[in-house]
Amino acid sequence: MASSITPKPFLGATKPNPSLSSDLQRLSFSSLHISVKPRTHKKLQIQAAGSTFGNYFRVTTFGESHGGGVGCIVDGCPPRIPLSEADLQFDLDRRRPGQSRITTPRKETDTCRIYSGVSEGVTTGTPIHVFVPNTDQRGHDYTEMSIAYRPSHADATYDMKYGVRAVKGGGRSSARETIGRVAPGAIAKKILQQFSGTEVLAYVSQVHQVVLPDGSVDHDTLTLDQVESNIVRCPNPEYAEKMIAAIDAVRTRGDSIGGVVTCIVRNAPRGLGSPVFDKLEAELAKAVMSLPATKGFEFGSGFAGTFLTGSEHNDEFFTDEHGNIRTRTNRSGGIQGGISNGEIINMRVAFKPTATIGKKQNTVTREKKEIELIARGRHDPCVVPRAVPMVEAMVALVLVDQLMAQYAQCNLFPINPELQEPLSLNFPNFEPANI
Repeated sequence: MASSITPKPFLGATKPNPSLSSDLQRLSFSSLHISVKPRTHKKLQIQAAGSTFGNYFRVTTFGESHGGGVGCIVDGCPPRIPLSEADLQFDLDRRRPGQSRITTPRKETDTCRIYSGVSEGVTTGTPIHVFVPNTDQRGHDYTEMSIAYRPSHADATYDMKYGVRAVKGGGRSSARETIGRVAPGAIAKKILQQFSGTEVLAYVSQVHQVVLPDGSVDHDTLTLDQVESNIVRCPNPEYAEKMIAAIDAVRTRGDSIGGVVTCIVRNAPRGLGSPVFDKLEAELAKAVMSLPATKGFEFGSGFAGTFLTGSEHNDEFFTDEHGNIRTRTNRSGGIQGGISNGEIINMRVAFKPTATIGKKQNTVTREKKEIELIARGRHDPCVVPRAVPMVEAMVALVLVDQLMAQYAQCNLFPINPELQEPLSLNFPNFEPANI
């Protein structure tokens, strides 16, 4: 079926004026051509600064080793939580340099100040600004490193990426940046403890070739006092002395060694983590592997699980005396299908030997000239004793972020009591501060 359409003027257009020339009157829509300039494709711009972590409990760190100071902005913290600088200072003191002979001799008090987000001793729900000044910089130690790259350090790759870098102290690649993680990690640990009775504890389980035997630490009864009972943060006194001796041996030679930090989470609410790409172990892996000097991550049985059969590896279920579904073993590490199952979450993080050492090494300059370098400066002969609170912080940040996600999605409406349990079941008497 054919049809014809009579062109009509646009809405609001005036009718043809007889007084206009005949050429203009003959103008019709059939002869009207609109010129459209071809679209030019703009280059995709991706913001990838890499200084912000988290989705709901968001942390942005800032500052450099030899700048004016370092710190963080915490956005998304729940309101009405009692919080003071002392709550943050405890973990910052565990992280700070110069705390013992087996750490870097740089002397910093790492005294923190809270500049926003807390009023009259409680959080307000607005961004929390935490700042720690740098007070013991020695920029002249980095004269040689301004032209030569330290082997296995980030000096070269920062130049490759940015074409410029802050030389003194390693700039942004310095572990001093982790102050901006440990401070909000302390807030996250406080939220987890108050809301669900969740505890995050880490300890040193290996220094170089000194390895704690499996089962030598009881994860059901481990305490912070046991971890903090010695300068290496190993809860086993016998092995702690061996680890300290190993660090002392390389420290006097101007060398360094690595190690492993084990972290456990007790009373983690069930249901944290989301399939498929946001599995809890994947989030934990990204978090701890973002720490300086990390080289490996395992959770549960880890790589050792590859030596077992399915019947040997599976964690069989049972019902405990309280009617809760539990597992008789915990090779899954407290996570199954990417979701926490209520058992103790356990993981291990491997740290490489400190890259900056006082021994002569071959390297190249920015001008690609091969030279020998003896790095100066003050550096840890082994990073793992100070890495303990860093690992705890990153694990706590993941858990509080996942807790908020779980509450928003799966606990917004009444739960299915036959299959689910309240997130705060382990700590039902939580009360925010009275205003």
